[in-house]
Amino acid sequence: MAIKEGLRPGGRSARVQESIHSAVRALLEEQDRATVTVPQIAARAGVTPSTIYRRWGDLSALLADVALARMQPDSEPANTGSLRGDVRAWAEQYLDEMSSEPGRNMLRDVQSSLTPGFCATLIGGQLQTILDRYPDQPKPSADQLINLVAAPSVFRILFSKAPLEVEELHRLIEIALGQ
Repeated sequence: MAIKEGLRPGGRSARVQESIHSAVRALLEEQDRATVTVPQIAARAGVTPSTIYRRWGDLSALLADVALARMQPDSEPANTGSLRGDVRAWAEQYLDEMSSEPGRNMLRDVQSSLTPGFCATLIGGQLQTILDRYPDQPKPSADQLINLVAAPSVFRILFSKAPLEVEELHRLIEIALGQ
């Protein structure tokens, strides 16, 4: 998507990408996303619009790339000492973050991107980290947790008037954990 596979990490290419990502984030904080343009982003980042078009193709792909980068976790999921507690903490944080206006916009940007499966891989990795902490406990797979906890959360965030209530989220977790 943004930087082609095989390019060395860091260096000029990474600095340009970070400058553009920073410009996008700043502009989205200052104005309505419908008014953000590639020329504005380029001017803020100190690059030419052709640099953006060459790397991302269009504005929607750039917005999706920025959203994907922002969705990367900063740290491992919380370790509460129990599988149920870890899944609850993860799910509550995910619901809270994605239910916000920036979270909904990130989900929409990623949904419109050309990176199918990225979110499932990202979320699956976080959930697998939690599951791996409890090797001797019976538990669902990461895919089952995605289907029973994350998917209903995302559906309600994107296609309903209101996100899941935390109590309903807890009921889905109990179903997923077989309780």
